[in-house]
Amino acid sequence: MIRTYGTYGFGEWVRIVVALSKIRISQLVGMSTVLGYVLASGSLSWRVILPALGTFLLSCGSAALNQYQERHYDGLMERTQGRPLPAGNIAPAQGLAISLGLIFVGALTLYLSSNLLAVSLGLFNILWYNGFYTPLKRKSAFAVIPGSLIGAIPPAIGWVAAGGHLLDLRIWTLSLFFFIWQIPHYWLLMMNLSEDYRKAGFPTITEVLGRTALARITFFWIVITGLICLLIPMSFPGSSPWLFAALYGSAVWLVWNSRRLLFATIDSAIPFLAFKGINIYMLVVILALAIDRLFGLPL
Repeated sequence: MIRTYGTYGFGEWVRIVVALSKIRISQLVGMSTVLGYVLASGSLSWRVILPALGTFLLSCGSAALNQYQERHYDGLMERTQGRPLPAGNIAPAQGLAISLGLIFVGALTLYLSSNLLAVSLGLFNILWYNGFYTPLKRKSAFAVIPGSLIGAIPPAIGWVAAGGHLLDLRIWTLSLFFFIWQIPHYWLLMMNLSEDYRKAGFPTITEVLGRTALARITFFWIVITGLICLLIPMSFPGSSPWLFAALYGSAVWLVWNSRRLLFATIDSAIPFLAFKGINIYMLVVILALAIDRLFGLPL
């Protein structure tokens, strides 16, 4: 039975909104926006708070809208059956209202704190994710490749919000790294969740390539991710030697940590450890780039 708004207290509604917002993903979106802002401005000031918050809220709204769009499919998967909409905790109209509210507040916050270009990029990202990628997942097992564009845009939002030029090679290099990183990140997740997605009728890449072949292809993408990351300091003149060392060392660690993907037999622990490793790697890269820009040599 669908409950009504009056059934819940404030704390319960907060938990519902957090669940709809895919908060961990949205936090990464906010962090990458901050990184773009810091790299463009060379400073970490209070002015970054509102652009990052606006982008974060846009991401939360987009995630909630995605759950509204896929609520029937989520109900068929064990991993997502407990989400507010398939579990019947709120009505679909309430989920849609929450998503649109988050998008509106996020767009308004971003516009008032930055510029029209930043807002346009944010809204384009929602259009790409909810209007293109979400329906494409029902048709193609390779949807994540064009869909990974959604990870490349948040750093650009922070960059232009700080006054950076969108055609600057530096932000294109950074965004390329975020784009490439998304692909092995998603495939590692799919290696242990493909059966759940298959039950809901989604085409899965493991069905197309097989688990062992996918693991080896994913390892290749991980290597490419590390190599692309090394291009970032090359595009930023004045980057300190320690940044090259940090990025090179973390890339070597990432590849070594993922080497088990080349084994003939791939059990569930191998992609899980590689998935954990690639997330740690992303955090290290973000911190290293931000620290170098704030405390290293001027660009």
